Amino acid sequence: MTQKVIIFDFDGTIADTVDALVTIANRLALEFGYVPINPQELALLRNLTAREIIKYSGISLFKIPFLVKKVKGELKHKIPELKPIDGINAALVALHNQGYHLGIITSNSQENVNEFLKGHNLDYLFDFIYSGVTIFGKTTIINNVLRQKQFKPETVIYVGDETRDVDSAKKANIKVIAVSWGFNSSEALSKQNPDFLIHHPSELVGVIMGC
Repeated sequence: MTQKVIIFDFDGTIADTVDALVTIANRLALEFGYVPINPQELALLRNLTAREIIKYSGISLFKIPFLVKKVKGELKHKIPELKPIDGINAALVALHNQGYHLGIITSNSQENVNEFLKGHNLDYLFDFIYSGVTIFGKTTIINNVLRQKQFKPETVIYVGDETRDVDSAKKANIKVIAVSWGFNSSEALSKQNPDFLIHHPSELVGVIMGC
């Protein structure tokens, strides 16, 4: 059966935000009580799940929603500087032209996502954008979208760059394509057993059309 709905993560999957997010996280480290990330630690963190990262950082779970809110607020000022992942524009246009319905589920703010998409003339490609604060995953948000939009799970594929994206999609019983160009490493992603693991946006269309 042809997959009709492709849901994308935003940060690290469509927008190249990893460096900006690390810079912001380091600036907020003292305020929220964790140690700033150096390049060596970033390489280590790319191999960890969200739960493992939180345990490694020592940050209180209570503080995480406040940290996420602060990070999104700070990221708003960097939106004009951010670029799409190299090659993602062409892949998105190709999928849109093939008749797929595209959407975004993100823990970033809808305002930030809309501003970025409009700034890069990508806004017309997406049928919906859902935003929500999640610590360990997006299963609840995915299920809400499926219910509200009346999507059948077998017609949906999720595309994301983090282990929690893979885990959330699996729990929602939808196929998932893990992408290695974002935050988590190929090794970390492969351990979560995604349906597909790809390394460049040029692979997206072929994989999706083959589903």
